[in-house]
Amino acid sequence: MKRLLALGLSLFMAADAAAATLRPQDLARMQELSQQTGVPMSQISRATGLADFRQAVLDAYKRPAESKPWYEYEALFLTEKRIRQGVDFWRTHAADLARAERTFNVPASVIVAIIGVETFYGGNMGKHPVLDSLYTLAFYHPTRTEFFSKEFVNYIRLGNQQGWDLKARQGSYAGAMGMGQFMPSSYLTYAVDFDGDGHKDLFSNPTDAIGSVANYFHKHGWKMGDAVVEAAQLTRPTAAGKVQDRVELKQRWQELQNAGVRVKTPLQADTPVTLLQYAQPDYSEYWVARQNFYVITRYNKSPLYAMAVHNLSQQIAKQYYGR
Repeated sequence: MKRLLALGLSLFMAADAAAATLRPQDLARMQELSQQTGVPMSQISRATGLADFRQAVLDAYKRPAESKPWYEYEALFLTEKRIRQGVDFWRTHAADLARAERTFNVPASVIVAIIGVETFYGGNMGKHPVLDSLYTLAFYHPTRTEFFSKEFVNYIRLGNQQGWDLKARQGSYAGAMGMGQFMPSSYLTYAVDFDGDGHKDLFSNPTDAIGSVANYFHKHGWKMGDAVVEAAQLTRPTAAGKVQDRVELKQRWQELQNAGVRVKTPLQADTPVTLLQYAQPDYSEYWVARQNFYVITRYNKSPLYAMAVHNLSQQIAKQYYGR
């Protein structure tokens, strides 16, 4: 009994010491999150004590692929290898993808493309310790501490739920995990046990990963059969002033049409849209984003990312169906 009491006291003291190393504002934020999530401060303190600061995480965050121009970004993802392996992944998991498409009303091609862009179909799920990445960004990022603090605590919640060793999981520099690269909050909210084995495993179970990506898109409002994005022409120089940096669907088609934007497919005047510009080496492309394009940006807010996913999904479907 004395040994057990001594062990309990030592663990409590270690947790208390870890909490003491936090800056007052960090400690206050963790205490607030503890109250909101129900994760005990002792667990949060233990996690901060286990975590290591990694400068490489902050350095990687400063140079995301989305900072590249479109023609360079597109070349990273629209490759013959990624398309070919996407077709292979689809064929291997055809039954699961068909069931996900029926269950969630999300095209198999889009599910495959997401997994292809995120992790090359599970081949590259990241080499950064998730705990260290989230700790570094939660306590040392200059502007995103609020967001990553929540993800740090959600990672502890997720570890409790899944029975994980928090130090063992690896993912992206931003703390995204598994074949679909879910952040902890997304894993908690959208992951599904698609094969019914009692576990939500997005790391080594492609069936669960497929169902979870489909569920994510379904819950964010994907509309099966609707257009994703439309190529546009600008008939007036001033129309370029309608270009947006983010996909928020705050424009209406009538507004763009009046400004001199043209598309081949007629749209209703009140259709929510966003006009986007994509840089090629010697010219710019213009596209009108629709609801389904916006849904892709719920996965990653970059319009470059959403266009890469869309184009990859089309190329994979073209080869899969032999068109």
